[in-house]
Amino acid sequence: MAANPAADDVERMEFQLALRRRGISDQAVLRAMEEVPRENFVAPDFTQIAYADQALPIACGQTISQPFVVAYMTEQLEVGPEHRVLEIGTGSGYQAAVLARLAREVVTIERYRTLADSARERLKTLGCDNVTIRLGDGMAGAPDLAPFNRIMVTAAAEEIPDALVAQLAEGGKMVLPVGPRHNAQYLIKLTKAAGGELTREELIAVRFVPLLAGQAREL
Repeated sequence: MAANPAADDVERMEFQLALRRRGISDQAVLRAMEEVPRENFVAPDFTQIAYADQALPIACGQTISQPFVVAYMTEQLEVGPEHRVLEIGTGSGYQAAVLARLAREVVTIERYRTLADSARERLKTLGCDNVTIRLGDGMAGAPDLAPFNRIMVTAAAEEIPDALVAQLAEGGKMVLPVGPRHNAQYLIKLTKAAGGELTREELIAVRFVPLLAGQAREL
């Protein structure tokens, strides 16, 4: 981010305008995106372009999603202040910080210890005390804390994980990218009706790192 406060204000204004131009209209989501300092969640070499609408590299070969995708997925998830949210793929913690401003509770799972530890420190600094970070297998979810009203997956699954569907409450919604690593991926929105019946909606084409089973052995 620019050191000049006036430049900083202009950059934040352009950031909000860019999201609105691309169709983000939920005021709570826009406010959450404005409140979370994205520059805190990118590598030092990228702070000057933290608010550019592009994905950026972070540790462990992962990425922080572009702002539009973060806002779009959040808007599609339709998070309310009464909701418990499960996030798969903590990464830098940016998406969790946005969700924390909308939900009652966020549980986020990361397979890399380095990412989990650094995200925990960032979120603590920002006062996100309604976020719990777990180190573990995202594909397994958090069955001991289920059910969840909302589930967001921030890595691409080739198939929708059954374990996560099972942890989605009736009336709940899940948003996740689905598709192979080197082929077309799409955001999918699932809604679980009473009785467990699922409604599936295909949203937009995306590109995410793959969702992998298990906890990483290193990093």
